Amino acid sequence: MLYHAYELQRSWLNSVSSWASISSEMLSSPANPFGRVGLMPMAANALDVFAHATANYGKPAFCITEVEIDGEIHPVEEATVVNRPFGDLKRFRHTGLPETSPRLLIVAPMSGHYATLLRGTVERMLKSCIVYITDWADAKLVPLHEGHFDLDDYIDYLTAFLEQIRIEGDGERPHMMAVCQPSVPAFAATALLNQHNSPAAPKTLTMMGGPIDTRESPTSVNDHAMNRPIEWFRRSVIATVPTNYRGAGRKVYPGFMQLSAFMSMNLQSHMMSHYEMFKHLTAGDEDSAQATKDFYDEYRAVCDMTAEFYLQTVEEVFQKHSIPNGEFRHKGEIVDLTQITDTALLAIEGERDDISGLGQTRAALKLASGLSQDKKKYYMAEGAGHYGIFNGSRWRNKVAPVVEEFVFEYT
Repeated sequence: MLYHAYELQRSWLNSVSSWASISSEMLSSPANPFGRVGLMPMAANALDVFAHATANYGKPAFCITEVEIDGEIHPVEEATVVNRPFGDLKRFRHTGLPETSPRLLIVAPMSGHYATLLRGTVERMLKSCIVYITDWADAKLVPLHEGHFDLDDYIDYLTAFLEQIRIEGDGERPHMMAVCQPSVPAFAATALLNQHNSPAAPKTLTMMGGPIDTRESPTSVNDHAMNRPIEWFRRSVIATVPTNYRGAGRKVYPGFMQLSAFMSMNLQSHMMSHYEMFKHLTAGDEDSAQATKDFYDEYRAVCDMTAEFYLQTVEEVFQKHSIPNGEFRHKGEIVDLTQITDTALLAIEGERDDISGLGQTRAALKLASGLSQDKKKYYMAEGAGHYGIFNGSRWRNKVAPVVEEFVFEYT
């Protein structure tokens, strides 16, 4: 019933949004003689903001066509090198990069948003690396016959992707960077590959704002996961995909619920952003208004994740603290973090991160007790919130150079 209620609301809002968009265009049209009279411009702008706020957003494209380096423009090639039911492996490289450049796998979160949320992350690292990224599928579009997808499968996908990148690099070991939630499976995959002396074990692993040990500086997100038993999540937030999608019948944690949770955490801030957009439009500052629109075009584009992945993550990461307690298992095998001896680690945290608190990612460095101290690095981005450590000017100018230096140190 939950998903059907959402679909009904979405259908109604789509109609209202289309009406508001058309009305805004009519009011602001140069052909409208009353378009600049009285309150007409203000009404047009208000309708434009409302239309944008209620529109339905599908999966965005990466649209990375070129990169500028030292004033020179280089065309970018985007390719899908591995296609699998629950996620693809995409590769980005530009004409100015030699084949010997470090190959970096960026692990995107499977947390309600598409991998395109890391478009700015890819663009920046593309200046010096051949960049790969996990492009996770929307679970509601994956047919039931493709089977299930849980945290164990996520780790298997990462190990397979790392092996593919190693092959493309003529046997050269890749680097890996996990953003937020995937820091846990990326950390586990790294430990397993080290345990088994795999040639695909990454040279470096960078973990950014990841919930390795959520007992450190717990946030409201952590408290929410801890204050309810796992059965509450199973009953309250898991829905069945309706028949109008390819994944009909699959149990999922819907993306719209994840978005609602994130929006409610900072509702006043989001309301102010839309009010500022309205003021920019009224003042004729189209560039500033468009910047806000671009952000929300991406932010409100959400996808579903499988119920088994979501529930396992909540239970193992946020409730049982299996990673820091040394009890995390992959298909029955204990993941021994002390076996990480051949992969250098970098932990990055944002000073003002309200999703993964300070110390949660840094905990990984202590847990990898078998790794020599000179292969462990830590960086705290002053003034950065959760999104600021992988997107925006602070990421481009402060954080990314730290990652680049770390990667090239072990290339």
